[in-house]
Amino acid sequence: MPNMSLEKVAMPVQDGMVRSQNFEEVTLGYNEAMAKEEAERCLHCINKPCVAGCPVGIDIPTFIEQIKEGDMEGAYHTLKLSSSLPAVCGRVCPQESQCEQKCVRGIKGEAVAIGRLERFAADTHMAKAVEAIKQPVKNGHKVAVIGAGPAGLTCAGDLANAGYEVTIYEALHEAGGVLVYGIPQFRLPKEIVHQEIDNLKKLGVDIETNMVIGRVLTIEELFEMGFEAVFIGTGAGLPNFMKMPGENLKGVYSANEFLTRINLMKAYEEGVDTPIQHAKKAVIVGGGNVAMDAARCAKRLGVEEVSIVYRRSLEELPARKEEVEHAMEEGIKFELLTNPIQVLGDEQGWVKGMECVRMELGEPDASGRRRPIAVEGSNFIMDIDCMIMAIGTSPNPLIRSTTQGLEANQHGCIVADENGLTSLPGVYAGGDAVTGAATVILAMGAGKKAAHAIDAYLMKK
Repeated sequence: MPNMSLEKVAMPVQDGMVRSQNFEEVTLGYNEAMAKEEAERCLHCINKPCVAGCPVGIDIPTFIEQIKEGDMEGAYHTLKLSSSLPAVCGRVCPQESQCEQKCVRGIKGEAVAIGRLERFAADTHMAKAVEAIKQPVKNGHKVAVIGAGPAGLTCAGDLANAGYEVTIYEALHEAGGVLVYGIPQFRLPKEIVHQEIDNLKKLGVDIETNMVIGRVLTIEELFEMGFEAVFIGTGAGLPNFMKMPGENLKGVYSANEFLTRINLMKAYEEGVDTPIQHAKKAVIVGGGNVAMDAARCAKRLGVEEVSIVYRRSLEELPARKEEVEHAMEEGIKFELLTNPIQVLGDEQGWVKGMECVRMELGEPDASGRRRPIAVEGSNFIMDIDCMIMAIGTSPNPLIRSTTQGLEANQHGCIVADENGLTSLPGVYAGGDAVTGAATVILAMGAGKKAAHAIDAYLMKK
């Protein structure tokens, strides 16, 4: 008999005021009893609507049934058939707008906590002895993957499993992409990412770091080196700004730079000499998950007052509900229906304030959200010494500007078909480099599709 509770089994978390002082993981994960209790809420619907909501098509009812039966290892292996990074996805996927949104239990009450169960199965497996990974039989073909983020890692893993010799070229000094430079330790512990990357290396994937493709080597040269196909998964690391007066003052960061200094360059650790500003009053402009990450990191670095400034209301805030709630519990202020129009500086060229204007919501725009309109004469000044811009990112132009014939759209995104094929034969692309900034799981889905298409293309050749 299914557990008919209308609510999910609550996730244990660190207290808001305690965790706002540390970088340890906020959510503590289910124990076995909690996981089994939650698994019993699944109705095992005949048509599995949750699977249709998953960008990588995980067989969700099967892995949940295995947890219910106490077969945790079986649940992990079911997840691994479709997802190369289950411990990551269980933490950072927006399940509420994907698999859980389609869950029948969500019609009356809360959906089954699919993400929490995925994390439980992956963590249980990873806590055990290091697994011996079976070496796939090599097929004699070589593929290059550019970028070691979620799209590149997934594509490389699927190709390696199919017998390809895969080399990943990563521009930074560490593999992981946004998983290591963007998402903070308290939301995604880096040791989990490192473990997933180690598993890829055990499969035989070669990862070359500090390799900026377009500078060190071109795509043309990769083909000359004997690679028969190339996958571009370079993400969207170019920060957007508002082009308002004062944005070039000292103390104005892009969220990308701020988070990279903290996450990848470990500015939060004792004794690490990565330079970072220790501000008193910081403001984060934007309302997505990156804005929440930047605000919560600033709080943990000891900033006394952290505010999020967003031009629409709480209903339109694009960040995950859980992230917003966690930020509020940690004492982050929300200045909603507010838009900055200029940054003010002192004689030394440092930020000292930000002029804002109040907004009101008009008719829906192209995105379907009500358009914010400035309220005349509502200007006011916020007293700040640090400003972090989190209003989105675009793909870096390096690869498209050094690869002749590679088509991109007006937003600088590489043009690719539904299987990831670009305008050049044998060159595939996926993830944020194609879509613009999106989610980890969508990038993984694109890497998976491209791996399948590359395999079909090379086998036909």
